[in-house]
Amino acid sequence: MAFSMHSKTLRFLLFALGLPLFISVKLQAQIGSNVRQVIVSRAATWSSNTAMLQAYQRSSVRGPWRPVFTKPFPVMLGRSGLAWGRGVFNSPQNGTPPKVERDCRAPAGVFQLGTLFGYAAEAPSGARWPYLRVGALDAYVDDPQNPYYNQHVRIDPRNVPPWFEKQKMRLGDAAYKWMLEIRHNQKPAVPGYGSAIFFHVRRGPTKPSAGCTTMAVENLEQMIRWIDPQASPHYVLLPQADYDYLRGSWHLP
Repeated sequence: MAFSMHSKTLRFLLFALGLPLFISVKLQAQIGSNVRQVIVSRAATWSSNTAMLQAYQRSSVRGPWRPVFTKPFPVMLGRSGLAWGRGVFNSPQNGTPPKVERDCRAPAGVFQLGTLFGYAAEAPSGARWPYLRVGALDAYVDDPQNPYYNQHVRIDPRNVPPWFEKQKMRLGDAAYKWMLEIRHNQKPAVPGYGSAIFFHVRRGPTKPSAGCTTMAVENLEQMIRWIDPQASPHYVLLPQADYDYLRGSWHLP
């Protein structure tokens, strides 16, 4: 069926019907054939600060996705909900704004995983993911004016810059016991479009984050033990209606 309706009128009708507002969108697969593990969080709406997380795996590109955990578990998102992030996907033009620095929104879309950081001498027992212990000189920069924006950097102790105190990673905070990097806005990092997005330990079962995906420590450690560098795991975060709409074209579980 062909539509000649003005996009604003169509957008209003879709909104009134409670359907995802996808206008002039080019849909294509977002999960590569080398991806055999996917972590999926589904939120109720774009304004939700909670979601349910399940992991999926497949034996091959033609194999079916199968759930990993016995049942999904709850996660907390940004206190202001979600906004389109910058990952390994093409953002649909559905009227939802992009994530920006300090908007307290979790980036939605499809993302690769980066480094696992933590305070402990070693990663959780059984983990295979690359691990970096956070020391007194490690920083993760969220200042858009800093040339290291949205990057981890280890400072030279002989030349500690004045900005380091506000950007250091080791804060002695239990929420940062483990920090698994969600690679949002890193290809390349565009100043102002959001930084320092991680999976990390929640501060409480009802306390949202500033944009990260947080969960109970036992669930995070279970997920860390499961991810396999050889399986190219990705993270998908979307509202449920958008996930349902994009599932087939993006080749999601």
